[in-house]
Amino acid sequence: MFELTASQPPLVLPDRLLDLVVEAGYEGIDLGPVGYLGDAAALGQRLESRGIGLAGGWMAMTMSDEGLFDEEMAALDQVLDLFDAAPASEPAFRPKPTLADAGSPQSRDHLGGRTSNCALDAPAWSALVSRLERAAERVRRRGFEPTFHHHLGTYVETPDEIERLLEDTDIGLCLDTGHLLAAGGDPVELFGRWEGRINHLHLKDCHRAVVARVVASDGPVRAIWSDRAFCALGSGDLDVEGLLGAIRSSSYSGWLVIEQDVIPGPTDRPETIADEQRANLECLRRHGLP
Repeated sequence: MFELTASQPPLVLPDRLLDLVVEAGYEGIDLGPVGYLGDAAALGQRLESRGIGLAGGWMAMTMSDEGLFDEEMAALDQVLDLFDAAPASEPAFRPKPTLADAGSPQSRDHLGGRTSNCALDAPAWSALVSRLERAAERVRRRGFEPTFHHHLGTYVETPDEIERLLEDTDIGLCLDTGHLLAAGGDPVELFGRWEGRINHLHLKDCHRAVVARVVASDGPVRAIWSDRAFCALGSGDLDVEGLLGAIRSSSYSGWLVIEQDVIPGPTDRPETIADEQRANLECLRRHGLP
């Protein structure tokens, strides 16, 4: 369940969604909006009864704003309580708390590239790194290995910014192929460059032309999802064969999280979306994964 979908009621009920996930052949799911899958007891029961695992969960934190970040840190343990409820699994497949910068109105207004008036200066960047390290340490104290997710419209968006973050921290990277494409990166090349730091993978395809259109029109970051920039695997600009071949040949061991993040319209039916996700999984299997 994509977090922004929560703003488009009526939602699919959680038990129905989980049944669709199982029917499609998936072995796990991300947490989605906090509380959507229930409290810790309900989450654990729902996953265990279906024999599926928790892959991870999105935790966007305002790392450029000390006050907001401190408030979000206070809530972090409550989210990790939900991770504790996930069915036990081997270490490589324990859920990954997926930390991300939430950006700011300013960074979201400059989607698709940095300009001099929205890039972080050296002190602000150092503060962002320090806050990320605090969050990562909190996650590790709870027995989980964190991963960092780069994201459009934030202060860690472009390949250069991701590279800088990897140089300045020791946190693992959640490589999101769709967000990387949208920010001008080559997922196949950068998977090879960053393989040793990648501890989580979000696989999604992307229509770069849609992103370019939103950027050119000064559209809001939300339009990336409502205009369906992220699309079915193999239908966009991602070199699916090259990427999956690189993953298959690598030492990567962990979740492959398929994402096709969209904000659904009023005519979108859950069954149609489930069919799309079934096709995405079949795409992986045709390439020998998982």
